[in-house]
Amino acid sequence: MTSVNPPPLPHASPPQLPRAWQRVGTPLPEGVQQRPEGLPEGVRVRILRAAHGDARAAAELASVLTERQRAGLDPLPAQPSALLRSSRQEVRALPDGTRLLLLLAAADQYPVATHAFLRAVTAARLDTRPLDVADVAGLAHTTAGGLVFRDHWTRIAAYETASATDRRAVHQLLARVLRGEGESPRRSWHRGAAALGPSRRLAAELRVAAHTARGAGEHALACALVERAATLSPDPQERSRLLSRAAADAWRSGDGDRARRLAVYTHDEALSGLLALRAGDATDAFDALLTAAVRYASGDAAASHAPDAPAHLLARATEAAIYTGDLRRCREAAAVADRLGIVPPGTLGGLAAAFEGRYDDARDVLKAAAGRCGPGGDPTLLIHSGIAALLLGDHTGAATAAVRAAAAAKARGEAATVPQAMEFRAYADFWTGRPRAAEAAALEALHQAYATGQDNGACHLQAALAMFAAITGDEDVCRERAEAARSYALERGLGLPAALALFALALLDLGAGRFAASAARLRALAGFGPGHGHRAIRHLATPLYVEAAVRTGDTRVARAAHADYDHWARTVRSADELALSARCDALLAGGDEAVEYYRTALDLHASGTRDFERARTELLFGGALRRLRRRTEARDRLHSALEAFEYFGAPRWAAEARGELRVLGESAATAEGAGDLAGLLTAQQLMVARMAAEGATNREIAARLALSPRTIDHHLRGVFARLGIRSRIELVRLLGEG
Repeated sequence: MTSVNPPPLPHASPPQLPRAWQRVGTPLPEGVQQRPEGLPEGVRVRILRAAHGDARAAAELASVLTERQRAGLDPLPAQPSALLRSSRQEVRALPDGTRLLLLLAAADQYPVATHAFLRAVTAARLDTRPLDVADVAGLAHTTAGGLVFRDHWTRIAAYETASATDRRAVHQLLARVLRGEGESPRRSWHRGAAALGPSRRLAAELRVAAHTARGAGEHALACALVERAATLSPDPQERSRLLSRAAADAWRSGDGDRARRLAVYTHDEALSGLLALRAGDATDAFDALLTAAVRYASGDAAASHAPDAPAHLLARATEAAIYTGDLRRCREAAAVADRLGIVPPGTLGGLAAAFEGRYDDARDVLKAAAGRCGPGGDPTLLIHSGIAALLLGDHTGAATAAVRAAAAAKARGEAATVPQAMEFRAYADFWTGRPRAAEAAALEALHQAYATGQDNGACHLQAALAMFAAITGDEDVCRERAEAARSYALERGLGLPAALALFALALLDLGAGRFAASAARLRALAGFGPGHGHRAIRHLATPLYVEAAVRTGDTRVARAAHADYDHWARTVRSADELALSARCDALLAGGDEAVEYYRTALDLHASGTRDFERARTELLFGGALRRLRRRTEARDRLHSALEAFEYFGAPRWAAEARGELRVLGESAATAEGAGDLAGLLTAQQLMVARMAAEGATNREIAARLALSPRTIDHHLRGVFARLGIRSRIELVRLLGEG
């Protein structure tokens, strides 16, 4: 019989380590740089995740990357070799009895902690006194719950330095003691790991165990089980299908690098399309997903183990079409769904109808899709429900669907889906005027997207963060994030984030009074085709464009754009959309005629959720009333707008409101307000200041906010200048007093 050795110990999160065991200050292996500089943000995050936060491991991984790995195009290496070599030498120097106990503990801690070590020790009547040697050597120490290794690499070394015979023996022992309720998948894992050679029976048992683990939301465990089943399967075709399934489980668990390494050994179009959708070319993703949906629906044997049903594959293809902004692909997917008798996601038909100007049809389809956002359910379909709600102007419904999608994804153990939900929640948070809370949520989602290998989603979130920075007046951050998002998006045909980034820059220009620049950007957005722009963002930007155009005196194109926007607003009957359309009417009319349009807009805003846009309407209305010499009402509107902008943390619009009030004769003290820290600093500056006051270095702050250290340094200089201080000590004192 052909021998099949138990697999090497893959990555898993290490326990919390005693501080004395951390490798701070330990010399790096020869030829390894101290820090992984000059890498894309997503690659840096993935390196730190793969290294389990170990600085030495991160530096070594960074030093051996290929050009494609440095660019984020290929998966990272599985593990650093220099650290493993060092750990292996330390483990080999231990007595045999100590090494056996370390092997047993190492086998017990993969794929997740099974808490069977102490049971196995008792069942085998092993003497645990030899563990004192490992404790003295600083390699592991015992706790009430079992054994804790110094680090991940020591645990791998404890497993890999043992003989194949000893590894099989400890797996058999662990399998014998894992007899509790819910432990059958882990028992099957150890049985499979102890196999001597290919076995159809064990492969089948592992497949069943993986199904059980998957149903419990344990996708990392399911991945390990199916991957081992593939190793034991004597059928090459079956092996390929199992590896495809393992890659899908790895992806859902959030291990994008493992998924890509496994995908190399498969020819699964659905899997290729999924990976391309989240970190590749959106056009390639669409083609692969649509092809896979057709093959699956036709009963093609080669596609019988595709990770998603045809409807879900069409949902993913829809996401690809949304990312590209390509109407032709929306039509193509809708035609395929109709031909196959599959009910497609409502966003697909709704987008196609809206892009073609069939607004009545689009409204009905999107409303049906937006209605499917109840608790629980499929996270992907909930995300589509949220997208539909966004297109209808229902931002409360969109936020609800996104929150429920994230909750459902967490409950199912689908870590990769959580940041996807947050991508579209950002729109709802933006429009409802919660930039600070939204920025924090988007930053967390950005880190998750990078950590799970979803650079396309991270690009979308970078563009969303640029929007928030435009509101809060952080010009450098807005430009940095928008340019990073747009550069990446154009390389991969991602029309949605490319358009959103341009929208953010136009909003920044508008807030700074650069009206001609804002109008020029928005006109360019209207002219960009698939992969470079997006009709949905162009539509959302229409009220912005009308305002910029009126301020520059060139309203010819703006009037036509508003007519189409008004048609959509009246069709979907969204209070917010109708309010913005009425505001556009007011801007285009001017003079006394504008007053009633502004009043109508504010009445409609009262029934909507776009509080930030309501404040902007009051600001514009207040300015119009001032010019009409209606001073009392103008003051009321401007004070209301000023209060809202201060609450939202939008200093540039607050400054414009104060300027209008000063023209009306109010003193600077009255217009400036209390002048607390939140009023003196932008939202980003305040966040940086607080982190600095807590003792974080510029580099640590940059890592937490996904910005460059240079940008953090710029922010701190601005903080010191605005607060009139010179050092971090003064900053700590000032924030402590605040």
